Amino acid sequence: MAARRGKATARRSSRPSRPSSLKSFFGLRTVLILALSFALALFRWINDYPIGLYHHAGSYVNWDTRREKVKSAFITSWDAYFTNAWGYDRYHPISEKGSQMSPDGLGWIIVDSLDTIMLMNLTDRLAEPRKWLQRKLNYNQDQDVNTFEMTIRMLGGLLSAHYLATKLPDVASRRDSVYLAKAVELADKLLPAYESRSGIPYASVHLSKAKGVPSHADGGSSSTAEAGTLQLEMKYLSYLTGNDTYWRKAERAMKVLSDNHAEDGLVPIFVHPDSGRFTSREIRLGSRGDSYYEYLVKQFLQTNGQEPVYQEMWEEALEGIQQHLITTTKHSGLKFVAELPHGIGQPLSPKMDHLVCFLPGLIAIGATRGHTLTKARTWPSWDDKKEEQIQLARDLMKTCWGMYAVTETGLAPEIAWFNADEEDLRPAPGDRPLAPTRNSLAAWKKDYIVKPLDAHNLQRPETVESLFVMWRITEDPLYREWGWKIFKAFEKHTKISQRQGYTSVNDVNAVPPPPRDNMESFWLAETLKYLYLLFSPNDFIPLTEVVFNTEAHIFPVLSKVKWQTGWSRG
Repeated sequence: MAARRGKATARRSSRPSRPSSLKSFFGLRTVLILALSFALALFRWINDYPIGLYHHAGSYVNWDTRREKVKSAFITSWDAYFTNAWGYDRYHPISEKGSQMSPDGLGWIIVDSLDTIMLMNLTDRLAEPRKWLQRKLNYNQDQDVNTFEMTIRMLGGLLSAHYLATKLPDVASRRDSVYLAKAVELADKLLPAYESRSGIPYASVHLSKAKGVPSHADGGSSSTAEAGTLQLEMKYLSYLTGNDTYWRKAERAMKVLSDNHAEDGLVPIFVHPDSGRFTSREIRLGSRGDSYYEYLVKQFLQTNGQEPVYQEMWEEALEGIQQHLITTTKHSGLKFVAELPHGIGQPLSPKMDHLVCFLPGLIAIGATRGHTLTKARTWPSWDDKKEEQIQLARDLMKTCWGMYAVTETGLAPEIAWFNADEEDLRPAPGDRPLAPTRNSLAAWKKDYIVKPLDAHNLQRPETVESLFVMWRITEDPLYREWGWKIFKAFEKHTKISQRQGYTSVNDVNAVPPPPRDNMESFWLAETLKYLYLLFSPNDFIPLTEVVFNTEAHIFPVLSKVKWQTGWSRG
């Protein structure tokens, strides 16, 4: 009997414990559910995190390979133009043909692209442009041309080619004298634009008649940006030739603009060449205002700090920007640069051109003078004010990246509008605390508004320009990664074919986006150049040795200049 009880006890003890098994099962299921929930939450967070994570692996990326991808895009674009539209000012890649801006053409694309060809060491593609300049480029044409565009693109391109031919030995040739010769010839053609009563240049100049021409719109006013964005080119030409006429003519416009005593350094966007007075109250850092501010910083840098008046004007303007133009979006607190359609003291407009995206890089280079942030922070002059400027540059860079991140194509619209509370559009936002930024793509998409008429993308460079400068100064690989994402979007949505090249597009929220059948010259002169430099080693074209004009043409910093600033602030 006892034996049977013992066997029964043994059988019972050998059976698995059902409650214990169920407990293990439910425990495992709980762990799996928690793991899946965590993975799902992480997936959602990553998809809603507009900053991205790949930059954390920046040190493992082969940036040389990415740079070669950009170079390949340039070669495709250039070869398509060369094959289908050589010598024409415009290229229409869908139609595979060109068109002119003047009776005989001015080689707009050719001259604008010269220094990019040199930077990329495409020596086999330099011979034909040089030959074209010598044999075909003729300024004696019955044509009005825009003073500003001819200066920044044509004069700037020729001067940059002259400089790089002396800087990069692989691209030099016996015929390089053509660059400076054609630059002098062009500058002399442009001088009549400065013969206004005030010294503010006329909007246009007639080439063969050698006569300045007032704007046909805006009551004859010139745009402030255009009047204040001629100085780097003319000063460098004076430096090269020893002729101070170019310097003094362009410098005169800066004195006239300064004599208007604009409130807090913020200039209205129109100025009349006869009176030299502003003819509007509207203030913006987009079209007609933008590069005036850019050339304040760059004139100071170009002469290696020997003209402190321009730094003084920039610091005043930057404080004005912070006080009157910087506000935040409703849902994500992104900082953006608003407009003042009716001037200081009036409500802000929540509109920001893509053109404004030059500003983050400009603020950063203005703070460090092209040095790395690490080095600048060791200077005795570095202070909290400079740190605030760098933070503002970072914040605005994020907003410019957002213009790309929120669209269906990953390409930015020409103009972004923002969802902002009425309170945040009241005058003087600098007097109020600004909301913190929320890094959520869903929130960002609520804040960016892309109107149908503003949805086109013209292959503009301003964001990648600032990404390049921000990378060089902060050494944060985030900016390189954003640039790579932008380049991939251009590759995916704007490349037509190997034969036709790339085109601007009509709608960044349509996939595929409708093409515009036009390749802008600044796609070659600026956008691809800045992307190439973004992925290049940091000692290639260092920011402490050169200054980029507003068309990305490269001039040297002038350490010894025999002329001083010919005016002072009244």
